[in-house]
Amino acid sequence: MIDHRYQHSHYVVRRKVFKLFGGAFHIFDPTGQVVLFADMKAFKLKEDIRLYTGEDKQTELLSIKARQVLDISATYDVFDSTTGQKVGALRRKGLKSVLRDEWLLLDTADNEVGLIQEDSWLLATLRRLLSNLIPQKYHGTIRGQTVCAFKQNFNPFVMKIALDFAPDTMNLLDRRLGLAAAILLCAIEGRQQ
Repeated sequence: MIDHRYQHSHYVVRRKVFKLFGGAFHIFDPTGQVVLFADMKAFKLKEDIRLYTGEDKQTELLSIKARQVLDISATYDVFDSTTGQKVGALRRKGLKSVLRDEWLLLDTADNEVGLIQEDSWLLATLRRLLSNLIPQKYHGTIRGQTVCAFKQNFNPFVMKIALDFAPDTMNLLDRRLGLAAAILLCAIEGRQQ
């Protein structure tokens, strides 16, 4: 059974500001309550992010682990920590992401099922060349149908992404994979700013 924390259509992922090593992220539900907490291990050669029910880290729900060390096209496996089963994976499209960020959504057998792509090519280019103050926007699609949207809030000091699953009326995207993508966008893409 899927945890009730994954039943919302809207979330906000906010990077914790005062963390010396690694990274931490609070995930808020539509009412503004913290429903999940993510912790990124410091000093690891491969990214290792864990999602918990709270900041006390008593119950781990998801793990997000990079397969490779420092790879521009890294793949991140997402596992349900309560069952040990793989939920899917996210693969960054390295060279394409230099000008416009793209991530592949992979199923449990690593078959490509969807794509998360930064908004317009023009805004992405302006963001990289002129100003990182232009908020990023992404949309996720599966079989050509929009299933989610990610929107970075304008704040040069705090990385915050609003995640909207409302377009996914047919439940094509596992919410756990979508949340993992939002956390990676805050953690990985946020470092480039």
